[in-house]
Amino acid sequence: MPPETRAASAIRPAPEGPPPPPRARGFDWRAAFVPGLISSASIIVVFGALGWVITSAEQWPRIRAQFFSPEHMLAALPAVARGFLTNLQVWLLVLLAIAIWALVLAVLRSLRGPIFAPFRLMVVLYIDLFRGLPVLLLVILFGFGIPALNLPGLPRSGLFWGSVAMVLSYSAYVSEIYRSGIDAVHEGQRAAAKSLGLSEWQILIYAILPQALRNVLPALMNIVVALQKDVALLSVIGVRDAVREAQIYTAQTFNYSSLVVAALLFLLATIPMARLADWINRRDRAQRLQMAG
Repeated sequence: MPPETRAASAIRPAPEGPPPPPRARGFDWRAAFVPGLISSASIIVVFGALGWVITSAEQWPRIRAQFFSPEHMLAALPAVARGFLTNLQVWLLVLLAIAIWALVLAVLRSLRGPIFAPFRLMVVLYIDLFRGLPVLLLVILFGFGIPALNLPGLPRSGLFWGSVAMVLSYSAYVSEIYRSGIDAVHEGQRAAAKSLGLSEWQILIYAILPQALRNVLPALMNIVVALQKDVALLSVIGVRDAVREAQIYTAQTFNYSSLVVAALLFLLATIPMARLADWINRRDRAQRLQMAG
C-alpha cells in the first residue's frame, strides 16, 4: 500500500454505530383538539344563526303552535306509531320480493346464446316500461284499478296491489344494479368456469353471482333506504300507514304536528340505515384499495 494511502487510513475516524433513534415527540394537543374545536364552533355558529333567523320571524309563534305543539305530538303519537309499524311490515315484505324478482330479471338478461333471446327481449321491455313510469302513478293504477275489476281469485286489497306496484317498479332499477355487478366480473372468471365443464346456469350460480352481489352491495343499500321512504306513497290509496294516520289527525284537529311526528319516525328509521350504507361503502372502498395495493 502506498505511504499516502496508509497515512489517510490512519487519520480516518473509526466508523460510528447506527444513529440514535429520533426523540419521541410529545402529545401534540393542538393537532388533536384544534380541528375538532374549530368544527364544533363552526357548526354552532351556522346552526345557531339559522335557528335565530327562524325563531325571530314574525310568524314563528303560529308555526310553532301549528307544527311543533308538544300536546298535539303526544296525542297523535300512538296512532301514527301504529301506522308506522304498517310501513315497516310492508317495507320488509316488499324488500324481500324485490331482491328475488330483480335477481331473476338480471339473470335472464345475462343469459347468453341465441336460444335465450326472447327472454332477454322481454326483460328489456319490462325494465323500459316500469323504469319509465313514476312509482306514484303505478301505485294509484294498481291500488285502485285492479281491485275495481273484481277479478275472481285475485285479492282486492289496495294494500296488496300497491305493494305489487312498488315491487314491479323497484325491481326494474335493482335488476340493472344486479346486471352491472354481473358485467363487472372479469370475463376470465366465466372462461375458467367453462373450462371446468360447468353449464351456463352453473357458471352464473357458482362463479358469477357471488362476486356480482358483493360488487353491488353498497348500491343496494341506497335502494333499501329509498324504498323505506317510498312506502309512504301507499297512503294515497287509503292505506292506514304513518302518513295517513297523521293526515287523519290533522283533518280532525287542524293541527299539523302529527305530520312532524311521522317525519321524525321515518328519520329514526332511515338515518341508521343511511349510516350503515356509508360504512359499507367505506369498508368496500378500503378493501378494494388494499387489494389493488
